[in-house]
Amino acid sequence: MIAEIIAAGSEMLTPFRQDTNSLYLTDGLNDLGVQVAFKTIVGDNLAHLTGAARIAISRADVVIFSGGLGPTEDDLTREAAAAALNIQLHPDPAILTQLYKRFAARQMVMPPNNSKQADVLAGAVVLENINGSAPGQFLDTTVPDADGKPIRKIIILLPGPPKELNPLFDHQVKPRLAASLPARHLAKRMLRMALIPESHVDARTAPIYKQYTDIETTILAAAGEIQLHFVCAKPTLAEARHRVDELAEKIEAEMEDTIFSSHGESLEEVVLLNLGLRDLTLATAESCTGGLLAERLTAIPGSSRYFLGGAVVYSDALKTTFADVPSELVATKGPVSPEVARALAEGIRARTGASLGISITGIAGPGPGAPGPDAQKPIGLVYIGLADAYQTQVKEFNLFGDRERIRWWASQNALELIRRHIL
Repeated sequence: MIAEIIAAGSEMLTPFRQDTNSLYLTDGLNDLGVQVAFKTIVGDNLAHLTGAARIAISRADVVIFSGGLGPTEDDLTREAAAAALNIQLHPDPAILTQLYKRFAARQMVMPPNNSKQADVLAGAVVLENINGSAPGQFLDTTVPDADGKPIRKIIILLPGPPKELNPLFDHQVKPRLAASLPARHLAKRMLRMALIPESHVDARTAPIYKQYTDIETTILAAAGEIQLHFVCAKPTLAEARHRVDELAEKIEAEMEDTIFSSHGESLEEVVLLNLGLRDLTLATAESCTGGLLAERLTAIPGSSRYFLGGAVVYSDALKTTFADVPSELVATKGPVSPEVARALAEGIRARTGASLGISITGIAGPGPGAPGPDAQKPIGLVYIGLADAYQTQVKEFNLFGDRERIRWWASQNALELIRRHIL
């Protein structure tokens, strides 16, 4: 079973509004074993909306419209759905009565155009909307295919405001779908890998996941990581989970320790988990990232058990004050140097008493390094130091992109360096 969601509203074709209802609907449909194959946004144009509706009905088993059920001239979802299905709309007296009562309770006269909200698709079940004036509609029908054979389709009309759509979908649509659709269950898994090219991941994993034709595999490139998403639909949840787990295990065997998460955990969560498993603590000394690494770690609940804290050592003076870096070292080698990165990591570890000390120093741009030893060093040059009780390692990175990207990738490289060190 596949679904298509059509979001009606010209405002979502501007830079100022976006469709969020489809995310909520997709999550709910997935709970029922229904996969969303298409999402469409259409402006307030009857011809465009009718055309989109016809295409959706031709290719999806379940079509859900969100929005366009209001009383104004540009609310056209009912008319478009009726035209696409070649059926009639008829006024529902009960809805019309409720509309008159709604306005009377507010001591207002109902404008004539509000009556269009009582128009119902022939054969549809009306879904009461206790949070608004536009009821939803649920139509379980058939349409002819190219050979004239009847094909079952479920058409659902829902109001656009989330405070109306969400409860309508949860309390009235989902129970109807669950009772009328074949039993299907979706199982999902996500594997995450840091700092590895997408093409490398696909080259190594495609020969494996292509063997599992009943599993939908998606590779996503995020900031500093690659994600492998697996989705499988089966009559029972146990069957679906067994299949995705089997595939995930084979991918894990191939990619080994490049995978930092096998159930969707973030890199910072995994780092903190590994620190806890080994009873280790961490402290940070950050220059170009300005506390970004510490912020990512402290965003995880319970991080204080393993992350002691750190210092933003942006100026040369504070590198000496907070991490005991010799001022002459900064002056001769430059703040962006392997020597200073090493001294920062060792200094912050000693000052805090942490098991591990990590430092980040670099040139994030958009301008060059400060006058002195760093003046000719390129934008994107970053050094990361990691010190424990026995040794200190320093890694050099040449990152590219704007200031925000360089800072994020520096923090991502630091987290991955910690993870691999602990492993």
